[in-house]
Amino acid sequence: MSTSAEPRVSGLEVRSIDYVPLDERHGKLWHLGPLWFMSNAQIATLAVGLVSITEGGNLIWSLLAIVSGTVVGTFFMAFHSAQGPQLGLPQMIQSRPQFGYVGALLVWLFAYVQYAGFNVFNTSLAGEALHTTLHGGVKLWVVVVTAVALAVALVGYDIIHKAERLLTYAFLVIFGVFTVGVLVTLHYPAGSFDLGAFKWTPFLAQFGVVAGYQISWAIYVSDYSRYLPPDVTVRKTFYWTYFGSALGGVWLMVLGTLLAAWAGKDFDTIPSIDSAGDKVFDGFGAVVLLFSALGLVSVTALNMYGGSLTLISALDSFRRVRPTLAVRLVTLAFTAALSLVGALAATSNFLENFQNFLLLVLYLFIPWTAVNLMDYYVVRRGHYAIAEIFNPHGIYGRWGLHGIVAYLVGFAVMIPFFSVGTLYVGPAAEALGGADISLFVGLPVSALLYWWLTRSIDVAAETRLAEAEAAELEKAAHAHREP
Repeated sequence: MSTSAEPRVSGLEVRSIDYVPLDERHGKLWHLGPLWFMSNAQIATLAVGLVSITEGGNLIWSLLAIVSGTVVGTFFMAFHSAQGPQLGLPQMIQSRPQFGYVGALLVWLFAYVQYAGFNVFNTSLAGEALHTTLHGGVKLWVVVVTAVALAVALVGYDIIHKAERLLTYAFLVIFGVFTVGVLVTLHYPAGSFDLGAFKWTPFLAQFGVVAGYQISWAIYVSDYSRYLPPDVTVRKTFYWTYFGSALGGVWLMVLGTLLAAWAGKDFDTIPSIDSAGDKVFDGFGAVVLLFSALGLVSVTALNMYGGSLTLISALDSFRRVRPTLAVRLVTLAFTAALSLVGALAATSNFLENFQNFLLLVLYLFIPWTAVNLMDYYVVRRGHYAIAEIFNPHGIYGRWGLHGIVAYLVGFAVMIPFFSVGTLYVGPAAEALGGADISLFVGLPVSALLYWWLTRSIDVAAETRLAEAEAAELEKAAHAHREP
């Protein structure tokens, strides 16, 4: 099937966690590039680049930590993206073969908290940006941003892709000018580019937060590639996702580091962007902030969309859910309301602790990404009986002990290496001067343990079952029900 086929669906999206049949597959592979570029190229990402500077690192080593953290973290999320076209399923429902029909609730709970947490931050930041430029009060704009994002998320997959493409073109112009202005007009402290001023702790803190931020996208990515036809190939899906996300992430995180190094202790995200923009020409800071608010609306819609899919997956674990527009509407509205309440109640303390939130995300999803990718690319090599994923009494069982054990063990061995600001510093991290290397511990332990526990899985039998159930799977999808 051609990757340029016209869409076979229109209007409000109906599908949610259900399988996308082959004759509804549509879209162009390159659309993943701008989608993931723009998802990262927004000012919430800018805040991720502040860690090293605020902890005493210098500019050059902060930049190197950002680039290396992005290279590593994006690798995992892009491999998750490649699963979407092959399986025709959103990301988190794919955890059932590893964790079980009910056991997958373990990771879905963490995923839902992540969606809510990011939206509290995103809408608060957008509200502040709009209040700075248009006035009217931060809380009013938080409500407006949430409502617009909800409408976009309700229309669904196609409008989100289209919006991100349009925003990408505008971003390249507006932020291109802004970035040149930052590089040309701002001045940085002495020693900013001294390679001899390396400090291990802020470097690893920055690396870990950046890698965690990129890995946190892993729970989204198949949601936005699952309508593509399977002939797009794993390799090309990986490339478009990887380079789009990595370029957007590096661009904004580097901007964050540059602005923080310039402003020093006076740095404050919205005022500093406004001030730096006005150094290009008067009023340009407001243009940058207004466009930034649009970017935050789009990523808020992504979070609502993914949060809705995760919530439906969780509900389906207790009682089978027929995927309908009504189900999407209810779960989207609940997800929007939850993030709205959080944003309206948020204080400056929440925004100050965004770094800690990112580290917690990293800790929670490192074992999951290790298990999921090991299962897909090494153990089962992409061969799943998709109909069985929706069967509470199917071959994947209610509790996937292999995945659960590998996850919990991987998480447990990471704990001594945690370094979460003033919240917790594990004994191993303390011995390393506060440096956090938990990423390099949890990944291999969870992945290798899962591989060892699953050596007896009969993948050939699963493949035969998938072939036998393929026709019924397509039929059920056309009837808008689970198989």
